[in-house]
Amino acid sequence: MPAPQRAPTLEDVARAAEVSRATASRVLANNGYAAARTRDRVTAAADRLGYVPDPAARALVRGTGVQLVTVVHGTSPRALEDPYVDQVVGAAARVCAPHGVGVALHWLPTRDLAQLRRLAEQRGVSGLILVNTTPSVLAAVPPTLRGRVASLGVGSPLVASFDIDNGGGTTALVEHLYTTGRRRIAMISGSRWLPCAGRSVRAYRAVLRAAGLPPRLVRGDFTADRGRAAAREVLARWPDTDAIVGASDVTSFGVINGLLRDGVQVPGDIAVTGFDDTPLAAMTNPSLTTSTHPVAGIATAAVTAVLNGDAVLPPTLFPSRPVHRMSG
Repeated sequence: MPAPQRAPTLEDVARAAEVSRATASRVLANNGYAAARTRDRVTAAADRLGYVPDPAARALVRGTGVQLVTVVHGTSPRALEDPYVDQVVGAAARVCAPHGVGVALHWLPTRDLAQLRRLAEQRGVSGLILVNTTPSVLAAVPPTLRGRVASLGVGSPLVASFDIDNGGGTTALVEHLYTTGRRRIAMISGSRWLPCAGRSVRAYRAVLRAAGLPPRLVRGDFTADRGRAAAREVLARWPDTDAIVGASDVTSFGVINGLLRDGVQVPGDIAVTGFDDTPLAAMTNPSLTTSTHPVAGIATAAVTAVLNGDAVLPPTLFPSRPVHRMSG
């Protein structure tokens, strides 16, 4: 006698519909958000396969509220205080609210990346948005999160990537400084453990190398306090510096504050540029030359992909354009 045919499982439905298991579960349980086209694919696959949901499993899913968690990686809880995080959470809330999906904020300590696995196992977690992503964070993402996790930064075959082209933006700023006559250009980097910081530094080095100029690089950490201290370090090491490139607007606010306190004119003596085009950049005195960073747009794209259970595609890189103001 032929062996009895195996009953189709939720995994079979998800595979046939090209969505994650979690997305298929939400659609078939009618619990939480899924795009109309995603629902159509899942229900069509279930009908085609003859899938019958387990009533006990459906009751379990319905028993918990649905949340999308913004996971901020950092060495301390202070990572949650970054204005960048506020923009990400705000964008996520705007996308999720019409669909009855809540948004939670979670600090992921560098020394406890196993928290990602525990988050993935929580019944009410529909998806994760990773902030300050590093290769070690990507390596800790469990396979069960496939289709419901995205990174605002570097990604992997398992994790979709939505990022800013800060290398291109930095290149444009350094070239602008060179074009306007600056030849002794220093840079204050971001936190070196973040891949995005490395891209900015490589772009800065490449422009100076092409111009035949030596780099003047000082470590920063994206904070105003460190920007202020790093500006003094730059002048102590290279007193003839005529421009400073900050890896972020907040860094450059600290740079300008420190220079003005020490009697250095901006941009008369030293031009200063930032990165992010935060609202304060247009209101400082002098106003800050910087480059755009559409955080809300990037976060919206990432959250939408997670809610839809989209397949992992090649990285999505958003362009950055320079904004010329008074400081440089």
